[in-house]
Amino acid sequence: MYGGYVVGNASLVSYMGVLPSVDSTAFVADNARLIGRVAVGKNASIWFCSVLRGDVGKIVVGEGSNIQDNTVVHTDQEYGDTEIGKFVTVGHGCILHACSLMDKTFVGMGCVIMDRALMEECSMLAAGSLLTRGKVVKSGELWGGRPAKYMRMLSDQELAYLQQSADGYIELSRSYL
Repeated sequence: MYGGYVVGNASLVSYMGVLPSVDSTAFVADNARLIGRVAVGKNASIWFCSVLRGDVGKIVVGEGSNIQDNTVVHTDQEYGDTEIGKFVTVGHGCILHACSLMDKTFVGMGCVIMDRALMEECSMLAAGSLLTRGKVVKSGELWGGRPAKYMRMLSDQELAYLQQSADGYIELSRSYL
């Protein structure tokens, strides 16, 4: 079944007999919608008006990751599941579709990440970017633009911020309990 702290009327919707799974330490906002094959890990947070629709594939949100307000996460029958690793930050108003975000990645506000795109560990996508199908953001890289392209390597300060951002959202989610 599901556990986790769900504020108010958050909707955990069964699809084809499968109900989302939410860790007992996770936060799900009252108007977020989790549908079907969705697993939310320890200390993760799903913020207001976000939709995670695991109807044609599986969505995994790893430990300490945050999916911020108005984000849509979906999968694809042909291109597969959506995997979000540990301590990932997904900014407000993003669309993630059948992609993989490894541990400690950062997706800026308003980004779109398409089928089979991969963000390797400790990488960053600048706000408003479009990461097209099959692109790979290598570890330590910053990409940006529409379509997104390599910009530069992340500084030591930016690399440290990846964990700080995730930790900040874990702390913020506790204030809603």
